[in-house]
Amino acid sequence: MDFNFAFSAILTLVAGIGIFLIACNMMSKNLEALGSTQLKRLFASASGSDIVGVGIGAVGTAAIQSSGATTVMIIGFVNAGIMSLHQAATVIYGANIGTTITGQIVALGLSGKDSISTTVIFSALAGIGAFMMSFAKSSSKQTIGGIIAGFGMLFVGLSMMSNSMESFAYLDAVKNFLASINNILLLVLVGAVLTAIVQSSSVMTSVAITMVVAGLINLSQGIYLTMGSNIGSCVVAIMAAASSGKNAKRTALIHLLFNVFGVVLFLAIGQIMGIASKGDLTFGSIFQGLFPKAPQLQLAMFHSCFNIICSLAMLPLTDKLVGLVTKMIPEQEEEDPDAPKLYYISDHLLNTPVIALQQLKNEIFNMAGIAMHNYHLALDMFATQNMKEEDLFMKNENELNFLNKELQEYLAKLSGTVINEEDAQFMARSFHVINDLERIGDYAVNIVQYTREMIEMGGKISETAQHEIADLRKAVDDLYERSLWTYTESDMRTLGEAKVLEKRVDDITDDMSQKHIERAQSGKCEIAIGAYYLSLISDSERIADHIYNMAKSIA
Repeated sequence: MDFNFAFSAILTLVAGIGIFLIACNMMSKNLEALGSTQLKRLFASASGSDIVGVGIGAVGTAAIQSSGATTVMIIGFVNAGIMSLHQAATVIYGANIGTTITGQIVALGLSGKDSISTTVIFSALAGIGAFMMSFAKSSSKQTIGGIIAGFGMLFVGLSMMSNSMESFAYLDAVKNFLASINNILLLVLVGAVLTAIVQSSSVMTSVAITMVVAGLINLSQGIYLTMGSNIGSCVVAIMAAASSGKNAKRTALIHLLFNVFGVVLFLAIGQIMGIASKGDLTFGSIFQGLFPKAPQLQLAMFHSCFNIICSLAMLPLTDKLVGLVTKMIPEQEEEDPDAPKLYYISDHLLNTPVIALQQLKNEIFNMAGIAMHNYHLALDMFATQNMKEEDLFMKNENELNFLNKELQEYLAKLSGTVINEEDAQFMARSFHVINDLERIGDYAVNIVQYTREMIEMGGKISETAQHEIADLRKAVDDLYERSLWTYTESDMRTLGEAKVLEKRVDDITDDMSQKHIERAQSGKCEIAIGAYYLSLISDSERIADHIYNMAKSIA
């Protein structure tokens, strides 16, 4: 009978943890989709102020209900070079504070036992959210339904975990075994290992709270399990950084060392308090006094205070922590610094589509800049008959081909994630824009080829033609700036302006062709060189068409 009872309790616990994890993931994905614009601004606004960094981490993590997701985002930012290690450290401190909101929600759910449990009330939201997801017509309402359903499912999972703990409480063997675990280091280790297995400190903290409420463990045991969960939560960051650059690895190490520092600090404080009070004063006794007859609140509040105090203690030591991890993971010369690479995106960011999309935009901007730089280099080489920049040009061309392939593949991966309608439209047109940028590079290659052949012939273009090329370049640059703005901001008002600028390029190229023919007829230009000049004009017009395609894509 005891075996069947225990086995049933174990299955209930596993089911509860599974539903809880699904609920957290569901809330996180839908909250990201709903607040994508705000989240982009939040995590892109890494500031030199340490307090702002902590605030960004706390608010961002509380918003998406996942410190692991926040840490992965930070690693992506550091790896891309848009956030310093110092800034990353402060955001990580804040993420540890923000993740404690889940424990407070669990404590709320375990309240109200004397009347209608708040768990039952909030669990009903799972059904309400499911109805919204099934019958709402707009994607935004479906997303809100997903958030509500996830919030309700969180309490369904919590209820199942709580029921399983109450079942275990009837088994003397289980209670005696748990009561025998008094070694604080062992409790920290168990908390760390279990958190590393489920990859969620929120789940471990929630399980510890339900065990304390059920009487399976005392508050002090729950406190040390929770402290261990902070160390175990680092496994997500370590996995995310494993295949990334050295700064990403340093960021993951900052996360680990910070959490180990916090646990060591509190272990030392606990020992000092115990020795000074001869065992009368402990963390458990302090929080039992502050929140009497509310064991769920006692552990949840300790968790919050623990992370806040650790963050405040580490804040003035951030530079020393950054210096330490830099020494532990020293600079190493890259195998091939000229090899093409991605600057902003990585597969780890796919777990947070909102940030992945913002980083994808940055990567597309980078590709656009490279394509236009090569067009400028090609024009300069043609006009001056000087090939000194050819190596840089070919390096850029190789990078364009690399980016074209990698960005198309990344877009395909990102298309399978939960994302709002506006971002989905941006992704759809980005497929075409990436191809247009690659074609700009190809036409620039044509111009460089003409230049080589002209140099071999010993031909030169006239000073008048050089001025015409300069005017053409200015017109194409104006079109590029307006088209890029139209594309990135989805601004229909500037689409007409881009159309006017594209027509201006057409007029300029027509005029250049006509004037060249007149010069050739009067003997002012070499006939052989003229063919290359007309080809340059034609390729520039096609480049302008591909640039304008960026703007047209929003229609």
